[in-house]
Amino acid sequence: MPKILEMLRDYYTMLKPKTWLFEGQIENTKYDERSLSNVLKQALTKSKISKPVSLHWLRHSYATHLLENGTDLRYIQELLGHNSSKTTEIYTHVSTKNIQQIKSPFDDL
Repeated sequence: MPKILEMLRDYYTMLKPKTWLFEGQIENTKYDERSLSNVLKQALTKSKISKPVSLHWLRHSYATHLLENGTDLRYIQELLGHNSSKTTEIYTHVSTKNIQQIKSPFDDL
C-alpha cells in the first residue's frame, strides 16, 4: 500500500484534480469507463497478452488475490464498496490451491 499511496500523492500533486480524483476531459466529470477500457486494451496490446481481459475481470482478480493472501472478507467488502458481504463472496473465487491446504482437525489425531 505505501507504493500506491506514494504514486497517488505524486499524481495528485502533478495534476491537482478538483472534483474527482481521476477526472475526465470535461470539467467536473469523472474519468470515463470507456477510457479506462481503452487504456487496458492498449496495455494488453503492448504486452502482447491475447487472453480476454476486462476491468471487471481485474476486479475479480484483485479480490481473489487479497483473499488468498489472508485479507479478511470484511476488509475486501469495504475496499470494493459492497453493502453486502454476499456480493463480495460472489467476487472472490477461492483457488483450489487454498482449498487443498485446509487441514481437517481429524488429521492431527
